Amino acid sequence: MNAVNHLSMKNCINSLLFVLSMVCMSAGAQLHVEISGVGETQIPIAIAGFTNEEMAPQMVSKIIKDDLTRSGYFKVMNLLGSISETDTVDLSTLKSQGADAMLVGSVQKTEDGRYDVRYKLYDTNKLTTLSFFNVTQSPQFVRVAAHKVADDVFEKLTGIRGIFSTRIAYVTKSGPNYQLEVSDADGDGVQIAIRSKEPIISPAWSPDGTKVAYVSFELKKPVVYAQNLVTGQRTLVANYKGNNSAPAWSPDGKKIAVALSKDGLTQIYSVNVDGTGLQRLTESFGIDTEPQYSADGQSIYFTSDRSGGPQIYRMSSAGGEAKRVTFTGSYNITPRISPDGQTLAYISRRDNKFQLYVLDLGSNQELRLTDTQDDDSPSFAPNSRYIVYATEIAQRGSLGVVSVDGRTSQRLTTQAGDVRNPTWGPFMK
Repeated sequence: MNAVNHLSMKNCINSLLFVLSMVCMSAGAQLHVEISGVGETQIPIAIAGFTNEEMAPQMVSKIIKDDLTRSGYFKVMNLLGSISETDTVDLSTLKSQGADAMLVGSVQKTEDGRYDVRYKLYDTNKLTTLSFFNVTQSPQFVRVAAHKVADDVFEKLTGIRGIFSTRIAYVTKSGPNYQLEVSDADGDGVQIAIRSKEPIISPAWSPDGTKVAYVSFELKKPVVYAQNLVTGQRTLVANYKGNNSAPAWSPDGKKIAVALSKDGLTQIYSVNVDGTGLQRLTESFGIDTEPQYSADGQSIYFTSDRSGGPQIYRMSSAGGEAKRVTFTGSYNITPRISPDGQTLAYISRRDNKFQLYVLDLGSNQELRLTDTQDDDSPSFAPNSRYIVYATEIAQRGSLGVVSVDGRTSQRLTTQAGDVRNPTWGPFMK
């Protein structure tokens, strides 16, 4: 079997916040998170309990601590007791104890039944306030409020936008049932977007986070759909002769790149989201598949075996000449380009192991990020600093999250069955 055909078969077999809650059905099984590794340097931050947080459905300060710890960027120093954002604090003493920052806050219930999370972030070195405001959410979204606080802390102290309030989507399989599920970036808050008795693979978020494209086998062949997560309306994007696979949204949300075998060998096409305006983009004598738009929409990265074995290429999003990108290793597939355009992630087979690699497109330096053996489906976080991917451990599918420098990693598993095909959602406006 041709290597890229083998890839397609492997994928087939193995493989927003408020508006999502309006259309998703009952919650699925929560993902369990295991953390390993830390960053090269960590920022020591002292965090106290938020006053009155016991009245809320979840403990806000714990969620914030867990978020910052998982990032690998912070060393969390737990302070005893609760401290409000209005209390007087001794920043000099905290600095002498090794803290570079301090976070305090409170939770108050509003007259309309929502929860107002107020907080203050201090710089203990400059003895100044870095951030001071509030986030108000309904009871079911108290976790979101906590994630947003963690996002703000992360950005204020690192200069990098936080991704704790973003979402991930993935496919679970339990018995004969397949589900496309959506959760918080930490694996909590699971909701079911789509159920099916037939396989679902290759989910991809729209740029605005309100839709997802995916491949369904309900017609006994791979067909591409796009589903509006606000209304539940589903649109048939590609159902041509042969295989219809690997959807990827253009950055403006108007087009979807797909891989079609309608004319023989699989090639790359673009199509409007409503299924009209099909345009062929590659004209090779090999198999071209797995398209991915660059963040600026000017280029498409894809997998092709035109050079004899599967490698990654780049071409204009309008089609035309393609240039080879990967040269190390004889088998490189599943390209994903970071939102900042600086890093290419892909799966490489070496020593009979499928593992996640990244390539710095500026320096052309390659780095292996995983030590597992059957990795698949990498997807960048919207801040370009983390990658979620699928892997297999003890013959069960699980998800991993790893920083692009490889220093911190997490494993996300579920007791409900296999979990595969992750895709990281965008920043929500």
